[in-house]
Amino acid sequence: MLAERVLPLSGIHNFRDYGGYAVEGNGRLRDNFLWRSAHHEAASDDDLATVDALGLQTVIDLRGDDERELHPCRRSPNFAGRVLFAGGITAGLAPHLQAAGGAIDVETARERMIDTYAGMPYRPALVATLRLYLAALADTDAPSLVHCVAGKDRTGFAVAVVHRLLGVHEDDLMHDYLLTNTAGKIEERIEQGAAHIRMRYGAEIKDDAIRALMSVNPAYLDAALTTVRRDHGDIPTYAETVLNLTPEKREAMIDRLVI
Repeated sequence: MLAERVLPLSGIHNFRDYGGYAVEGNGRLRDNFLWRSAHHEAASDDDLATVDALGLQTVIDLRGDDERELHPCRRSPNFAGRVLFAGGITAGLAPHLQAAGGAIDVETARERMIDTYAGMPYRPALVATLRLYLAALADTDAPSLVHCVAGKDRTGFAVAVVHRLLGVHEDDLMHDYLLTNTAGKIEERIEQGAAHIRMRYGAEIKDDAIRALMSVNPAYLDAALTTVRRDHGDIPTYAETVLNLTPEKREAMIDRLVI
């Protein structure tokens, strides 16, 4: 596995390349082709210049229409790519906000995050946009970026699905997911999340509960993957059955993204 490259952007949390991992069959993922982040509402001009330099052809926005209206992303005047998303209102709040309702201690916060992740493989807006994402990866030979609101929950699940479809080992898949806890300005992200959560639900939510909501945990992603395995056996079957990814499209993804 190659070393991670984390770009310290001020306004786009968790911005990083998630390529470079070794895959089954002695290959590895292409570098600088698969990018992830949070939304770009607070992106600075310098951030946008950095994004421009990536040569992105596709941005995949996992949010619903309501979230896009609340947090409009900044785009550079030079951005000439396409933004893919599924229209409609999300089936629920961003996972960390959905789990925050009534969470007043760290144990309850973690339990609610686990429950929220367990249902993530079937969230309608997420499923619809993941279909677009996988089709784009199969059809487009150019860098892409995927994001949601915080860039850690829906984005983390999306990246895990892509990694496994490309043959990344599950240990590395989890390693990449957990980088959210160290990539970018995590304390700034937690502080911003705390303000939003307390504005919605009240100041009685404890600091350690906020941290549990705004961080990632192996148990969270495991809950989503357990749902996939329970219902479909593995991620490739889930992708074929739920996300409409044919074996031919998966092979096209591998051809474009594995070297």
